[in-house]
Amino acid sequence: MIQDRETLTLLLEAIDRFVRERLIPAEAQVTETDAIPADIVDEMREMGLFGYALPKEYGGLGLTAEEQVEVSFAFCYASPVFRSYVGTNNGIGGMGIVIDGTPAQKARWLPRLASGEIIGSFALTEPDNGSDAAGLKTFARRDGDHYVINGTKRYITNAPEATIFTLMARTDPGQHGAAGVSAFIVERATPGLSTTAPDRKMGQRGSHTSDVILEDVRVPAGNLIGGREGQGFKTAMKVLDRARLNIAAVCVGIAQRMLDDTLAYALSRKQFGQPIAEFQLVQAMLADSKAEIYAARSMTLDAARRADTGANIITEASCAKLFASEMCSRVADRCVQIYGGAGYMQDYAIERLFRDVRLFRIFEGTSQIQQLVIARNMIRGATR
Repeated sequence: MIQDRETLTLLLEAIDRFVRERLIPAEAQVTETDAIPADIVDEMREMGLFGYALPKEYGGLGLTAEEQVEVSFAFCYASPVFRSYVGTNNGIGGMGIVIDGTPAQKARWLPRLASGEIIGSFALTEPDNGSDAAGLKTFARRDGDHYVINGTKRYITNAPEATIFTLMARTDPGQHGAAGVSAFIVERATPGLSTTAPDRKMGQRGSHTSDVILEDVRVPAGNLIGGREGQGFKTAMKVLDRARLNIAAVCVGIAQRMLDDTLAYALSRKQFGQPIAEFQLVQAMLADSKAEIYAARSMTLDAARRADTGANIITEASCAKLFASEMCSRVADRCVQIYGGAGYMQDYAIERLFRDVRLFRIFEGTSQIQQLVIARNMIRGATR
């Protein structure tokens, strides 16, 4: 659903200029320093990129699901680390409050998330619980008008920079599955909360993850999202449906960048007296990549449009995320192959992007988890 095609076109054109004039030229610096320059962060704030998915009444741009994936296609033509920095505010760090927060919680936090004044983060994964999110061990004990939370979260995106965490904790020790999990807004400044040094990752330098340690962290009962215990797992799954859709869009954007760079290289690189783009086996890899990007783009747009009608897109979001993330890795591999030895060198962006995109098959639910989600929904639908 496009609310205003002219306005969206102007936004996408502005993002495209920003990507090509500011972000792509800064990629090498970000990789070298493991940090996004402050002036670029300020420009992202000015463009409204910290709140493009958040409601207009709270200062966001209020984009529909279809408009959001269009933005991701354009934004993620640059290194995915830039989108990652604003992505938690628009997605897993902010959407739990949008979807299930109380009016007071929305009024307090969403305007500051939308403006980029604060950074949100989503704290679900634990050392012993990643895909098994319902098995989490972080525990929140009610103590008067507060909850006391203890536990450890792992691989939490933007944790080193985060101001607030949408954090999942078990509030009912008698419930060992999803029913006993609740969602909280936890402020970084709360005594007892700390983060470890940023993780050293295979790729995506400039996008930080770390552990979040909670030791007797006292959180006001008013920070229980929705004001009800036992709803946290449902909140997390609603958030992850949209997150998976957006990751599919990210994969499309960066895959297109890799293919465009590779086509330009194949046209300029000569072997046996002609550009390597003239070799049919190289053309086959280019063509397969083009076809798969087109398929992933179409799937992602279709799922987004379904979401805008209010349809349940659990299956479609998982299909899009599964196909797009696997596609992105295949495109990256073909592109390195076309570059040949040059593709293994840090002189070219494809070496870095090859490492960066490997993450997409893992986070927001591995490819294997997406397969389980899809198959179980198929079986459930066939046996009703």
